Amino acid sequence: MDRNYIDINRKLWNARTLIHFDSDFYGVKDFIEGGSSLQNIELERLGNIKGKKVLHLQCHFGQDSISLSRMGAKVTAVDLSDEAIKRAEQLAKDCGQDVRFICCDLYDLPNQLYDSFDLVFTSYGVIGWLPDLNRWAAVVSHFLKPRGQLLLVEFHPFVWAFDPDFTHIQYDYFNRETIVETETGTYTDRQAPIELQSVCWNHPTSELLNSLIKEGLTITAFDEFDYSPYNCFNKTVACGENKYRIEHLGNKIPMVFAVSASKS
Repeated sequence: MDRNYIDINRKLWNARTLIHFDSDFYGVKDFIEGGSSLQNIELERLGNIKGKKVLHLQCHFGQDSISLSRMGAKVTAVDLSDEAIKRAEQLAKDCGQDVRFICCDLYDLPNQLYDSFDLVFTSYGVIGWLPDLNRWAAVVSHFLKPRGQLLLVEFHPFVWAFDPDFTHIQYDYFNRETIVETETGTYTDRQAPIELQSVCWNHPTSELLNSLIKEGLTITAFDEFDYSPYNCFNKTVACGENKYRIEHLGNKIPMVFAVSASKS
């Protein structure tokens, strides 16, 4: 698909941002008062990032970017949605954090940002919006310093093979075709007045790992988790603090994975 998918998805995420920013799901008011939006999965893998330069890809309206800044990192964050970046800039000011935000398509970032980083971070609902993971991995490698690290935490692609209510396998796990759908509502409010197209792709874990290997990055860890730290799917039940599973599937399926990689 040509670059039309960028305009379609930007329109969707602009509309979503207006709903998400004021939602209980994101809890912006409490977030401004302090604390972190980062989950234990990524916090355990980030370690001490004080003084490090961090590039946050696909940052939405910047809560995780600001959380990384609160940990002492010097953060640059990027998103496709101009509405999200506008909200992110204001949110950073409200939180008293100095974060550099850039609005652009991820693949265009090397043409707009001339810098290098100790860490590239990206998480939860990101790679499915990208058609080409080889190009994504090239962008990651481009911005990493020697011995720099990548941390990706993402919903497991097996989750997207199910129908919305997780009653059966509806989609091909190995599908490489473009997926064009009409989105109604959003994950923070299923009844939100949004009815817009989305364009996305499902990427098996093998495709993701191989894209990093082809760029010469070393996979240092790959972990899978039988829960989601976000209550953003149908038919979920809490199984601990910030841990949700599909009620009738329990711990039988992977819901999230984390990849750490390094540049030599």
